Amino acid sequence: MSVGFAGLGLMGRPMAETLCRSGFDVMVYNRSPVACDPLREVGAKVAASADDLFSQCQTVILMLADDRAADAVLGRNMASFLLRARGRLIINMGTHSPAFSHALEDDIIKADGQFVEAPVSGSSDVAREGRLVAMLAGRPASVALARRIIEPMCGELIEIGPVPSATRMKLAVNLYLIASVTALAEAAHFANASGLDLRQFGRIIAEGPLGSPVISAKLEKMIGREFSAQAAVRDVVKNAQLIAAAVDCLTVRAPLLHESLARFMDVRDGGGAAQDMAAVLKSYEPSPGKKVMKMRLPPMQSRQR
Repeated sequence: MSVGFAGLGLMGRPMAETLCRSGFDVMVYNRSPVACDPLREVGAKVAASADDLFSQCQTVILMLADDRAADAVLGRNMASFLLRARGRLIINMGTHSPAFSHALEDDIIKADGQFVEAPVSGSSDVAREGRLVAMLAGRPASVALARRIIEPMCGELIEIGPVPSATRMKLAVNLYLIASVTALAEAAHFANASGLDLRQFGRIIAEGPLGSPVISAKLEKMIGREFSAQAAVRDVVKNAQLIAAAVDCLTVRAPLLHESLARFMDVRDGGGAAQDMAAVLKSYEPSPGKKVMKMRLPPMQSRQR
């Protein structure tokens, strides 16, 4: 039977495309049907409804925006949930709260299904290349089944433990990422205001101990003010809010998270919800109506020396 894939957003679409190209018989479903059209071109079947998806797939991967979307596709708290979950492996690759994931596992197992949480770290470009890092949690037999299915989408698969340990790990990783990109924006803003060559700034970071492909890619976007989304601001806000809630439950302090969240919300509320997270740079710039900071770059000739 087909592997089902529900949720064809910024991350879901390239993930499903990679799965199709790996040789799996894939059936996709999206609440906005137009998103399914590109998947047809790479060989995916398209489910007419969530019922259609579950009736034809023994395994269903979820990559949905939030708890409400996941519950709607699963038919949770409805009679259809038992039919959709029974005898099936549900792999949730989206980002949710630990409490939601733990309760969802309980409900699926009670319905005689199997559940694995497998949130991923990586951008849409990384998903397109099949290099995501997946964090898996669930019962060992279920995790073993899930690994074989999601492996083509991932460069690394790391088994964390029981549900919801993979979700907690994803939140910890996201906290580091969100705070790091915010710090990068602040440093770039400082360097620019100091009249420094931002290409040199980027080169020094890239070649130093803190260099990484993510940081280099985000700085390139900041320098070029090219904010097409690899990881959208609205999703960063959602994830940061999930982390903040988890932090509150543990009664630990996370001042960098809260500062970063405030800045991403500022960009979102200013019309940048669909832009890449590198647009957090705008939170350091003058408000609308004031002169916008321009990145200072030396002439091309001097940069090539």
